[in-house]
Amino acid sequence: MSNGTITGAGNPGRTIDTVRAGLDRRYRAERRFRIYGLSAIVLGLLFVSILFITIIGNGYPAFQQTYVKLDIDFDPESLGIGDQRSNAALSGANYQALVRNALKVRFPDVTGRSDRRALNSLISSGASYQLRDAVLDDPTIIGTRRSVWVPADDDVDQLVKGHMDRAAAEGDRRLKDNQLAWLDQLQADGAIEKRFNTTFFTAGDSREPELAGIRGALMGSVFTLIVTLALSFPIGVATAVYLEEFAPRNRWTDLIEVNINNLAAVPSIVFGLLGLAVFINFFGLPRSAPLVGGLVLTLMTLPTIIIASRAALKSVPPSIRDAALGVGASRVQAVTHHILPLAMPGMLTGAIIGMAQALGESAPLLMIGMVAFIVDVPGGFTDPSTVLPVQIYLWADSPERGFVERTSAAIMVLLGFLIVMNALAVLLRKRFERRW
Repeated sequence: MSNGTITGAGNPGRTIDTVRAGLDRRYRAERRFRIYGLSAIVLGLLFVSILFITIIGNGYPAFQQTYVKLDIDFDPESLGIGDQRSNAALSGANYQALVRNALKVRFPDVTGRSDRRALNSLISSGASYQLRDAVLDDPTIIGTRRSVWVPADDDVDQLVKGHMDRAAAEGDRRLKDNQLAWLDQLQADGAIEKRFNTTFFTAGDSREPELAGIRGALMGSVFTLIVTLALSFPIGVATAVYLEEFAPRNRWTDLIEVNINNLAAVPSIVFGLLGLAVFINFFGLPRSAPLVGGLVLTLMTLPTIIIASRAALKSVPPSIRDAALGVGASRVQAVTHHILPLAMPGMLTGAIIGMAQALGESAPLLMIGMVAFIVDVPGGFTDPSTVLPVQIYLWADSPERGFVERTSAAIMVLLGFLIVMNALAVLLRKRFERRW
């Protein structure tokens, strides 16, 4: 022992060098760890930036649509209605003939049957519906001649937006040389222009890209989320309050808590299978309806809301509960008057996050038939409808180039809603959360 003491005392330089070497290794390891963490953050931000740039780059052209100005002669003989002015007669009139006649007047040299067909194909089939709506709104325009901007076909729209190579061989592009010549003439006459695409926000789904909109899917998402919120929030909060404040601590409550935590990790498509088997096949509820979609998403979001609500209840200091009970309040009064109001901001935050999760789900809704092609905008909770994520899925599977930009535009709208909902959750937490 004396030799060891003398050796240690006689070599202070070696001890200091050993300590310094160990410190240097730890400092280098810490610097490497910081570099790894910073690199991971930079890499993640890079990938997210690439994703957003790609989506925005592909989607922003969808907010504009190409229109063609035609001089429409609202001739009752061309419409095939004669002297009739009833809504039934006006609704069933031949408005496509007005478009063909306007093109015939503008291009009198086009006489061949195939050429006329190629000329008429430059205008969207939605032009006839636009003219019909105009006549139904104001029947006095029958017998007059007016200039009307009508939507162009999606191929024309892609050409104007620069997504079609004019220099390519005629067989390699969808528009032929004679069609390009007619479009150049319209462009020279100032009869072609791009306008804000209101149809994208006001119309339902369509087989034609220039007529497709997100309103039907958006209303379906709204109805579905209303059902989900109306069921999941009160049930989730009541469950959390019971488990945290009233349930006895035994193996049954432990089993329930384990199952709730496990349900939060179950793949969402399993809830879709459950909804298909129970709500549709057993109870006979309508397929592809927001009511069933809301019930399915309620099952999916309940674990998230219960876990968040229980965490919010645990964050309330026990002294508040004890003080309320100490002055004579019952257990229910202590919970409803003191604990629950203080935990409500955290519960609302969990509910909003659960709603954001439900808004972005598509797999469980595919299982209950909300993948159907539905043109009409739903007007209630039992009307057939789809939702925004499913609409994106359907458009992404379409071969037309026009649906590519509408898919990205719909993703931009969906991401906008998700960002707003998450920002609302953060604001609620910062506004009402109390530090103890």
